[in-house]
Amino acid sequence: MVTKAERVLWVIGGTGEAVELATALAAAEIPCLVTVTTAAARQAYRENPYLRVLVGGLAVTALEEFIQNQRIGAVLDVSHPFAVEISQGAIAAIQALQLPYWRYERPSIEQPATHGLIHEAADLNAVLTPDLLAGERVLLTLGYRWLHHFAPWQAQATLFARILPSPAALTAALGAGFTPDRLIALRPPISMALEQALWQQWQITRVITKASGAPGGETTKRAVAEQLKIPLYILARPKLDYPAICQSSADALATCQAWWHNSPRLT
Repeated sequence: MVTKAERVLWVIGGTGEAVELATALAAAEIPCLVTVTTAAARQAYRENPYLRVLVGGLAVTALEEFIQNQRIGAVLDVSHPFAVEISQGAIAAIQALQLPYWRYERPSIEQPATHGLIHEAADLNAVLTPDLLAGERVLLTLGYRWLHHFAPWQAQATLFARILPSPAALTAALGAGFTPDRLIALRPPISMALEQALWQQWQITRVITKASGAPGGETTKRAVAEQLKIPLYILARPKLDYPAICQSSADALATCQAWWHNSPRLT
């Protein structure tokens, strides 16, 4: 059995909330291992003897081995709402190893549109239609991994994309047929003034985004859509069967602290 002195809490990162929670957990002297996919994400974490950050993608098929090798005793999943693959893999691994798993789920936004401009799309296929795209000037704020789905539509619509300022994002966007004049590389958060200016500069007539919650800029996009009278299509979050969900950061912090204090002590 892994002793308390050897156990660590795996925090699946990728969001601002992950930074906040990992920082608070480390301040409480709970050893944390945070995983992020980029060096830029690593920079958000301050040095702390109770905090270790690993950069790079994880092989989902090898997560059981990863958990055992890293002496992980529990998992706090604070990944992006659309990071389905890592969440599914972590759930399968911890269930096989019979370890605790908690999901911090970013609050969704329940805000009805006042002009019928906000539309929820069940999935990506719901927005890949001629009725929505053909002849329109469409801004995509979906992340670069989704852009290849729009490559066949480049001749039917004028497509623009906002991407992260990274070589991988730029390569993917160019590979999907986006020309440099239809790309802008910015790291969130994006102010309402800048969001509005970008839509106006490109004369956007449709915007497609994800239900990423307030930290992902969804509130800002909703407000700009209402102000400029531009239809906004929001892809619904994937539905996963999480073993346990923490409804707030305070709940997640308290749950992890309780686990740590109740873990076996070194004998």
